[in-house]
Amino acid sequence: MAAPGSRTRSGVVQSAQAPKATDSSSQGIGVSPGSFLFVSGQLPIDPATGKPVQGDIGAQTERVMENLKAVLEAGGASFDKVVKTTIFVADMADFAKVNEAYGRYFHKAPPARATVQVGALPRGARVEIDCIAAL
Repeated sequence: MAAPGSRTRSGVVQSAQAPKATDSSSQGIGVSPGSFLFVSGQLPIDPATGKPVQGDIGAQTERVMENLKAVLEAGGASFDKVVKTTIFVADMADFAKVNEAYGRYFHKAPPARATVQVGALPRGARVEIDCIAAL
C-alpha cells in the first residue's frame, strides 16, 4: 500500500515529500512484496565452522553455490527461480573453473549473469556470487 502523499504507477514510486527525481531516474521502483528474493553475495565460508573452505577455485565455487542454495531455500526459492547472478572473481584466469562448478547448479536455462574481476574479496576468498530469484 502506498504511503500518504505518494502514488505508484507501473512500479514507479513518487512522493511529494521527497525531492523530485531527475528526468533520467525515479525516486524509487516498487516491487510487490514476495515477488523477488535478493540474495547477498556469498563467500566460500563453511557454515559449520565459519571459516573459509580450503581447496582450489572449484571447491570455493562449490561452497559458494551451496551457501546460495541454502539462502534460496530459506526464502522459498531454488536455482530454477534465479533470474540474475553476479560473479566476482579475484582472477579472471579462474573463470573456466568457476563457470564449470556454477553451471552444475542450473538445470534449466541459466540466468542472466555478469562476471567481474575485482582487486580483492573479503576473507581472502577468490570468488563471491550474489543472485536475484523470482518467487
